[in-house]
This record gives sequence, structure tokens and C-alpha cells, in this order.
Amino acid sequence: MTLLLLCWNFFKTGLFAVGGGLATLPFLTEMATNHPEWFTKAQLADMIAVAESTPGPIGVNMATYAGYFTAGVPGAILATCSLVLPSLIIVTIIARMLDRYMNNKYVKWVFGGLRPAVTGLIAAAGWSVFKLSLLNPDGFSWAHFWQAFNLPAIGLFAVVLFLTQFKKTKKLHPILFIAVCAAIGVVFKM
Repeated sequence: MTLLLLCWNFFKTGLFAVGGGLATLPFLTEMATNHPEWFTKAQLADMIAVAESTPGPIGVNMATYAGYFTAGVPGAILATCSLVLPSLIIVTIIARMLDRYMNNKYVKWVFGGLRPAVTGLIAAAGWSVFKLSLLNPDGFSWAHFWQAFNLPAIGLFAVVLFLTQFKKTKKLHPILFIAVCAAIGVVFKM
């Protein structure tokens, strides 16, 4: 029954997370809240870090991880397939119909409505990553204002953001930034 519920949740994530891997984050965060036995918010934050530094979309990596953690190799395969199946079905249907109806004004309006929705989903995902990465999980209180922020992480974020804005350092490969920041995280036990 747990495996069926896991597959259903990843199927819903695959069905409604329009816009790619980052759009799955609100769904994954909800899953972590409702089913911490599959993965916790801390594990989700770790998986985001790993997924952003390795090939493959976040949702697929998380489905594989949660499936494996919950039910071994069969769980990993089923959860991953459950996440990918809706996209496969939808893209197949759209590809067959798009050639025929591409110039239809209703189709153009649908795509015009999807763009801001996808942008909103990606912004929500960015906000989720921001909260997981740069804020302390204990929450916010005015009495302990500065304790709500993970100041070392914010400093590292600011340095990377700053360095990626200059011509000389902008040309550096992103994996270099990721590797250096990972080393800093190890050295300073972030």
C-alpha cells in the first residue's frame, strides 16, 4: 500500500509540475511534510544540492531516491516511472495535435496562460530552495531576528552571485563554483 501511495504521489507530481525539475519542488516539499518516512525536508535540501550538481532533473532524482529508500530497487523504478509517465502521455498527445492546431487562437491563448503559470511555479520552487538553503529551520521571531538566517550560507550565496557577474569569473564553469562551495561546506561544517 505504501508503494502504491508513493507512486500515486509521484504521478501527481509529474502530472502537475509543468515547467521542469524546479517546478516539482513545491510538490516534493509537500510530500516531505506529509510523508517524512519517505524523505525529510533536510533530505530534500540535500537532494536539491546533489541534483543541481549532477545530471538529471530534480524530480527524477528525488523519485528514484524516495522509491529506493521506501521499497528498494522496485520502488526506485516504480516511483521514477510514475513521475515520468504523465509527461510521456501529455507530450505524445500534444505532439500529435500541435501540428494540426498550432495556429488556432485558443491554442495560442492556452500557451499564453501557461507561460506565467510556469513562471510562478518556478518562482515558488526558487522560494522553497531559498528557505531551505538560507534560512534556519527553527523559524522567525523578532526577538532573535538574526538567528532566523543562516549567515554563512547567505555569505557564500552572495560571494557566488557577486563572482558570476564579472567577465573574468563569469566564464568559469559552474561545476567549479559548486566544487569550491562544497569544499567550503566541508571545511566550515556548514
